Amino acid sequence: MCGIIAVSGFQDVIQDLYDGLILLQHRGQDAAGIMTYDNQFHLKKANGMVRDVFHVKSLERLRGTMGVGHVRYPTAGCSSEFEAQPFFVNTPFGIALAHNGNLTNSTALSKELLEKEYRHLNTNSDSEVLLNIFSVALRNTKPEKLTADHVFRAVRTVFRKCTGAYSAVALVGGHGIVGFRDPHGIRPLQLGKRKYGMKEEYIIASENTAFKALGFEFVRDIEPGEAVFIDKKNRLHSAQCRKSHFSPCIFEWVYLAAPDSILDGVSVYKSRVR
Repeated sequence: MCGIIAVSGFQDVIQDLYDGLILLQHRGQDAAGIMTYDNQFHLKKANGMVRDVFHVKSLERLRGTMGVGHVRYPTAGCSSEFEAQPFFVNTPFGIALAHNGNLTNSTALSKELLEKEYRHLNTNSDSEVLLNIFSVALRNTKPEKLTADHVFRAVRTVFRKCTGAYSAVALVGGHGIVGFRDPHGIRPLQLGKRKYGMKEEYIIASENTAFKALGFEFVRDIEPGEAVFIDKKNRLHSAQCRKSHFSPCIFEWVYLAAPDSILDGVSVYKSRVR
């Protein structure tokens, strides 16, 4: 169980990411991390609660109009600070990824990445496996100039290769934010927006409990098997990348989610009352 968030805007997004992680803290108390981008990547992550990981100096350093964040409750790998997220790879373009869920075939995928792609993984985390599978798939689309079509083709490869639960957000350096949800929709992922003059800023997060406090309007749930891409000009693109069979985890409504969240059209509070 983890909480993930991504924001793409027209000003520095660090305050939204930090406040968003505070609002998602119930999803993970073991580690927290944020990565932003403003022509270079800026990362801060460590074990501990959000308020303990980030201080004024680190918040001032995390500049950029797009970024991703993560709060972790370890269910795979170990509790080492080296497995705190987001994870990062430098090719293609530089990609940071935050993941909520568990891959059931991560061992086989790790072996494939090492033997076929010569990629050595630094941790036992299935999230690092997911990042590298996405990275290889995106590289194989041979994008001279990254477009939404390249992103969706890469996500289709991820859906074909990876089994298990994976709601994920990724920051592609200089190009935009990606969000995708596995074809079974096991873990939640939701989209929101807010006005910035005549334009719009976007947020993707595990739960919409974080939206209202940050001034974002809930738009919709990201569908199982769907990917969304918010490009560097803050234009929203979406595609259904794989046929879905909706099978969410009941524990989201029983225990994991905040009571004021509404997941896939069902109130968490009302479901608990019922």
